[in-house]
Amino acid sequence: MRQVILDTETTGIDPKDGHRLVEIGAIEMVNRRFTGRTYHQYINPERHIDAEVVAVHGIDDARVANEPVFAKIADEFWAFIEGAELVIHNAPFDVGFIDHELGMLNQQRKTPVLGPVRDHCAVLDTLTMARAMHPGQRNSLDALCKRYDIDNGHRVLHGALLDSEILAEVYLAMTGGQTALTLDAASAAEQEQADTSTEGLSIQRLALTPGQLRVVRPTEAEQVAHKAKCEAHQLKWFEGAASDA
Repeated sequence: MRQVILDTETTGIDPKDGHRLVEIGAIEMVNRRFTGRTYHQYINPERHIDAEVVAVHGIDDARVANEPVFAKIADEFWAFIEGAELVIHNAPFDVGFIDHELGMLNQQRKTPVLGPVRDHCAVLDTLTMARAMHPGQRNSLDALCKRYDIDNGHRVLHGALLDSEILAEVYLAMTGGQTALTLDAASAAEQEQADTSTEGLSIQRLALTPGQLRVVRPTEAEQVAHKAKCEAHQLKWFEGAASDA
């Protein structure tokens, strides 16, 4: 499966108010492995960027004054994402801006027509996924980094490519991690079948005879201690959820 982890930065919240894209960052994965291919582009939005937005992502008018407009980079960008599953945090926001830019471009062009995104790409929203997995908790990208122990200390301002890199790590952690396969000396056919049916899993076959593994059961005191620890964790979770509300 080809996936593109994507993020954008913009001049504001709503393209209906005339706001535009100022940066796109994207990273390619195939079968949950990074390919090394990335897409990154600053964009001249052809309008002023408000100060409160600059405070979020650090991109001001001067930074993008000499960058290409979206029409100049649209085809290269579209070629990078077309046909992939896009992994985006709060996907309606980013997809809405991309579709808005493509729509304006299509009005200028007779051919080719690009977009809309969901007609050519699957879209996976990690914010929706996180809310289902962690109901009642904060699910911003920063909060997910903390929850999954992902270092984002270098993230002072938002940046499209940096946020895509962080989101890729978060997505892999949320969906089981990125691990290599460790297999014994199987035939080539068995190896190929294992690669297609066990993506993302770490497997090591062990040669054991029946009765070789010893079963160790907890003592009564250990069961009591375990129950007390579980209750303490549950109480802590409820207190945390209440503070986030």
